[in-house]
Amino acid sequence: MGSGIESNFIDYVKIHCKSGHGGAGSSHLHRDKNTNKGGPDGGDGGRGGHIILRGNSQMWTLLHLKYRKHIKAGNGQNGGASLCTGKQGQDEIIDVPLGTVAKDFETGETLFEIVKDGETYILAQGGRGGQGNHHFVSPTQQTPRYAQPGEEGAEGWRILELKILADVGLVGKPNAGKSTLLSVVSAAKPKIADYAFTTLTPNLGVVPYRDQRSFVVADIPGIIEGAHEGKGLGLRFLRHIERNSILLFVIPADTEDYRSEYRMLLDELKQYSEYLGGKKHLLAISKCDMLDDELKAEIRKQYSDLKFTFISSITGEGITQLKDQLWHELNTAESDAPTVL
Repeated sequence: MGSGIESNFIDYVKIHCKSGHGGAGSSHLHRDKNTNKGGPDGGDGGRGGHIILRGNSQMWTLLHLKYRKHIKAGNGQNGGASLCTGKQGQDEIIDVPLGTVAKDFETGETLFEIVKDGETYILAQGGRGGQGNHHFVSPTQQTPRYAQPGEEGAEGWRILELKILADVGLVGKPNAGKSTLLSVVSAAKPKIADYAFTTLTPNLGVVPYRDQRSFVVADIPGIIEGAHEGKGLGLRFLRHIERNSILLFVIPADTEDYRSEYRMLLDELKQYSEYLGGKKHLLAISKCDMLDDELKAEIRKQYSDLKFTFISSITGEGITQLKDQLWHELNTAESDAPTVL
């Protein structure tokens, strides 16, 4: 992935979790200088520590977990005399970026998704503490010497995946001009070069808008035909698009057939997920500084069935209009039909 900031974007980690065992209950019988054979006063064991994930809006990568493969919470302490409950095991709290999805490694089942700042979920539950012998008094057994052992903690592998939470996702083939567009509309500094798969990791940019408002745009690595089957950079990156509110398809002006290019991109998304294929989206024809006015008029006529905006990251043409359109789409009802039909 190269050096520098792009190698710090980690969106998938596999970690081994071991929550704490519960402490054992006590089977103590009360004794003091006045009491030889008192009743049961064994306290309960403390619960084992949980492993907890907590959403943190200041984080954007799972890098901090890349080299921390084993995560362990504390064990609960045993119960004591005089109905003393054992101390609870130390919880292990892990901060993760918003958009983190937790899965069970063995089954592939999605356990939960963190979407809000400060939101917490238990990734591995600590074992319950055992009950002390005072719980087991009965008419026939006044001095039970039995107490429960503590429950074992949970142990196993978990997968954490990050889906970027952005308002607008840029979709297009490699070299469509998405990285350049992002660098022009925001303060993001993506790595830009004219060859396939330059963008190996999603780049995020905050786009300033009128009246101190802003929205977040994510440049997602180029889609090529067959991405939904895992070809090219494939599935790993397509999932980042799922969380975007709307999509912006970017097709360069020197493309032979805009319509078939647009259909190919849309088809890739639909085959990956019907939900993605039905998302609201806009279409921009990038690098339009290559075209003169006559050619633009001809293209508009030829593709009158497509609604699109000509943009140039070099001259700035159409950029303000595009930002207005994106803002409008982000702030209209989700149930609206896609802008491009």
